[in-house]
This record gives sequence, C-alpha cells and structure tokens, in this order.
Amino acid sequence: MWRRFRRHRRGFWSLVALVALYGLSLCAGWICDDPGAPLDVERFEPFRVAEATVRPETRVERVQLAADGSVAWSEGHPFHELPGFGAAVALPALAEAVAVRLRNETAPAVMVVLPGLDPDGGVVEARLPAFVPREQAPETVRVIIRDATELPVEAVRDGDPRLCADDGEWRRLREAMAEARTGYVPEFTIPWKGGSARVTVDCPPVSWPFRPVPGHWMGTDMAGRDVFSRLLHGTRISLTFGLLLVAASLALGVLAGAFQGYYAGWTDLVGQRLTEIWSAIPFLYVMILLGNALGRGFGLLLVCYAAFNWVGLAAYVRAEFLKLRVRAFVDAARTQGLGPFRIMMRHILPNALTPLVTLVPFELVGAVGSLAALDYLGFGLPDGTPSLGDLLHQAQMVHREAWWLVLYPSLALFVIMLLGVFVGEGMREAFDPRSGARGTRR
Repeated sequence: MWRRFRRHRRGFWSLVALVALYGLSLCAGWICDDPGAPLDVERFEPFRVAEATVRPETRVERVQLAADGSVAWSEGHPFHELPGFGAAVALPALAEAVAVRLRNETAPAVMVVLPGLDPDGGVVEARLPAFVPREQAPETVRVIIRDATELPVEAVRDGDPRLCADDGEWRRLREAMAEARTGYVPEFTIPWKGGSARVTVDCPPVSWPFRPVPGHWMGTDMAGRDVFSRLLHGTRISLTFGLLLVAASLALGVLAGAFQGYYAGWTDLVGQRLTEIWSAIPFLYVMILLGNALGRGFGLLLVCYAAFNWVGLAAYVRAEFLKLRVRAFVDAARTQGLGPFRIMMRHILPNALTPLVTLVPFELVGAVGSLAALDYLGFGLPDGTPSLGDLLHQAQMVHREAWWLVLYPSLALFVIMLLGVFVGEGMREAFDPRSGARGTRR
C-alpha cells in the first residue's frame, strides 16, 4: 500500500509538503518574532505615506452686463475675454432675461447654458438671480458665469510617478509632501490644469494594523504584532490541534464502533440510539456554555470537540465489525479461547482499518477548518493566541481595509486544506485495490 501511495505522485508530494509545513511551524520560535509582542513603532516610521488631496476650484466670473451686451465690470475668471463670449451672451434666453431686468420688471431666477464658451469642451452656465422692481431701473445687470463641469478630486500618494515631473504644481506638491513628514502643512493653492486647486497634505502617524513593508512582508495586525509570526505559530497550533483531535476521535470512535459491531443485537441497538441522541446535541451551544463557565482553552476545546467528533468514525468501524464478526478467522479465535477484547483489537481491527486510514486526512482538514471557524466566531482559543481565524476576524469585524489580514490567513487555510485533500485522495486510492492501476498513471 505504501508503494502504491508513493506512485500517486500528487498525494505523496502533498504529504511531503504538509509534513514540511508542520516541521517549519514547529521551528517558529527560532524563525520569527514572538507572536504576542507588539512591534516597535519606530520600525515603521520610514514607511509612512504622505497623501495630497487636490480639489480643483470652480472657475467663476461675476460680470455686469449692459443693454448692448458689453461688460461694464467683472471679477474672477476672465470668461468675458474668450472669443465666443459675445455670441454666448447674445443667446435669446439670456438676452431676454437681461432685457426684462433692465426694464425694471419682475423676473424669476434664470440659468442658461453657454455653449462653446469653454475651449476644453466643459459646460459653462450663466445664472441670474430673481429680480424685484426697484425705484429706478438698473443700467447694468449682474450675471454669474461659472464652469459647471464636474471636477474630479485627485489623491496623490508618495511614489506616484507624476511627482517626478518638474512642472511648478508637481514641484510644490512634492515639497509639501516632504514637509508633511516632519510637521503640519497648511492648505494652499496651486495652478492646476488651466485653473487652480486647493491642496491638503497629510501624513498620518503609524497606526495598527500596518500594511506589508520590507522586513514585515505580511504586515501587522490590529495590536501591532507581526502577521507572519502569528501565521506560522497559528499553523502549528492548527495542525497540532487537528492531529490530536483526529487521534482522540479515532480512539473513541474505534471503541464505540467496535463494541457495537462485535456484540451486535441489543448492544448495537442501544448504542445506536444513544449515539443519535448524543449527536443531536448542538456542539456550538455546548462550547458557548462551557466557555462562559470554565473559560476558553486549548485543552477544553480539544476535549469538547473530540466528544462530538467520534460519531462519524464510529459508524465506519461499526459497519466493518458487523461484516467481519461472522468471518471464519473470528470463529477460529473464539475456539482458541481468546477474549472478546483481544479478538476485537488483534484480529478484527487490523482488517477494518482501511476506511479509517483513508478518512484521517479529511478529518485533519475538517479539524483545521473548524478551529479557524470557531476562532473567527470568537468561541475558539483564548484571546491573544495566534490563530488563523482570529486574523480573519480582525479583518472582517474591525479593519476591513486591511487586505493582508484576509489574504494571507485565507491562503494558509487553502494550502493546508488542499494538501490534506490530495493526501486523502492518494491514500484512498492506495488502499483500494481496484484503483491501483489508476494510481500508477498519476
């Protein structure tokens, strides 16, 4: 069977990778920092990122129009100097609105789009407020001309390639972002794309979680602890928990299934009914109750999980024992005077191991995933314990912008589960004589 498993290349090399990963996690104490110690803030000071927010200012001009359309007075952006201004203010709608006000008649507020006035193709509009007759007719009418084009707000961060330009606005931005690292920079105005813009520069202090940087390639969590260190220690805890859980579940499942299958009859009937009642108890509620009463811990979690996880394995063992108890080698053992326990453990169990051995990798994968799920929900290991589920919980519930708290734990879970499934697939084919030829072609 071992030779057949080795010929299943995907399963064999997955086992090698899984063992190597577990061995690497066992050496986590020599490889990386203490997973519970927060890092020094000064390490991350060189990686602070300054960001400038550029808000283009709307171009506005206030003009006083006379009856002939000439400009008597203006302030602001010089729209009236554009070549198409005369044709724009001569539009019937705008000309009529100006004429009504010059006749000192009541007029509502008016907004007229002035086409062709912006050489860049933007939307320029003229606005006239509502007019109430006065004692004396006005000689000019005030018109507010503004660029109504939507101006996007831009965020410029350190490292932006545009900051390499030597234009005046980019040079001023570059200088301001350098100044922001040492102190406060007040808001200022720069020329911007034919107009002007207000610039706000900020360089926030180091806060947790912090993005991946050289030396801490997976970033930090919400408490300032290195994610790689917690990931490696969390992998060790997850795999250790999975192996111990599989061993405990196998022991309980073999004992329960062996007694039910060997004795059959009323023993099997009563055992099945008790197993069904036990499996109907909600595991999560039990964990919540015991966690509140006794506190969360690795040992408590392992005992509680093993107490519920053996049921599925016991069903396989029971089925195998029911099938093998009537075989001739069992009758021969009885005639030799061997006791029931020795017959079960020495004669029947070795012939019933095939379904159990092939289930072990899948049980390990399920245990690792279950521990991560419990830690994610807050019912698993104690607070502060390195855990894959705890990192996912931080990202989902507290810091959703910290993508590294989602990517790396998810990737670790994916790799562990994928390797476990491949190993289980290889073991299943190795223990199935009908699939031996198929396994050699992989």
